[in-house]
Amino acid sequence: MSGPAGLTVLHLVSNRWWTGSAEPAIRIVSALRGRGHRTLLALIPGDRFEQKAREAGIDPVAGLSLEGGFRPFGLVRDLLRLRWLVRSEAIDVIHCHHSHDHWLGSLGGRSIALVRTFHNARAVRPSWPSTALYRRTDAAIAVSAEIEERCRRAGLPDDRVHRVDGVVEIARFDAQHDGAAVRKEFGVGAGPVLGSVARLAANRGHELLVRGFRLLLPRHPGARLLLVGKGEARPRLEAFVRELGLTEQVLFTGYRDADLPEVLRALDVFVLMGAGSDESCRAALEAMAAGRPVVARRVGALPDTVMHGVTGLLVEGEEPAAVAAALERLLEDPALARRMGQAGRRRVEEAFSPERHAERVEAVYRAALGRRGREE
Repeated sequence: MSGPAGLTVLHLVSNRWWTGSAEPAIRIVSALRGRGHRTLLALIPGDRFEQKAREAGIDPVAGLSLEGGFRPFGLVRDLLRLRWLVRSEAIDVIHCHHSHDHWLGSLGGRSIALVRTFHNARAVRPSWPSTALYRRTDAAIAVSAEIEERCRRAGLPDDRVHRVDGVVEIARFDAQHDGAAVRKEFGVGAGPVLGSVARLAANRGHELLVRGFRLLLPRHPGARLLLVGKGEARPRLEAFVRELGLTEQVLFTGYRDADLPEVLRALDVFVLMGAGSDESCRAALEAMAAGRPVVARRVGALPDTVMHGVTGLLVEGEEPAAVAAALERLLEDPALARRMGQAGRRRVEEAFSPERHAERVEAVYRAALGRRGREE
């Protein structure tokens, strides 16, 4: 091991897309470096994830493909490369983020601490052979209470399961943005603007949100709803909006990245009705960092992230009327909405900063290494 002053950690992330595990992996690699650790990142090369990593000053490890599927020769090459990296780079911890790289990492060497982050509940499989892999894992990180409980049901001992909340790049969402350019772009004027940032895919709750929004319009005819994101469900959702006669009120902005802080600052209320592939629900954290009150369903980490009545409002079930009631409460009381937005900003500064996140992950590494040392 590199010693108490610094660890050498290899993150394996069998992902190529800028979604799910990608952003959290870049945040933790960067923050751990800031704490004096040597952190390496391996990913599936050739797409947006790699581009974003390089923009963040992280050059991914070469020679690992991390491609899944039945590819025996590719797996052997990856395994040989991984074992060479473990020896040549004196790796202390292999931190895995998906099932494929978890299995690969488990073969990296007996002296290496093996850590896995479960980014969503579906990834925890409470049956063999996954349970055998979990028994060989020194620490599991759960990003929500639901995942934490599922890890325990899958047989991971309590002392190996660690709850570590999400992380957000807080400084990116500072108040220098006012949202005026985005409001002008979509012609929303001075009326209330609601918005959701989520992939346009099944089970993200867009239909529920649109139905709830429609119930607001008799009292707030000037309201507009921005659906921010891209995805395979966009044609279906656009047809759904047309059928409801809401094409002027519900606006599809497309994917926004560079100007996401400006988009969030254009909103009066942020809404999230479903958890994505990363159930830490980073979109809600970003909205809170931008000082927006959040209306959310009790899914993923949202019940733990959004403090009901303090930083936003939580909605039970899937009734459009409940969504409309929460939205209307904030639209009818702008002072309350502002206070919740300010409280949300304070909350992410206190609990979801990259520095705080890295501190907690480092503690997990130390525990995993201690356990590995005891076994040896």
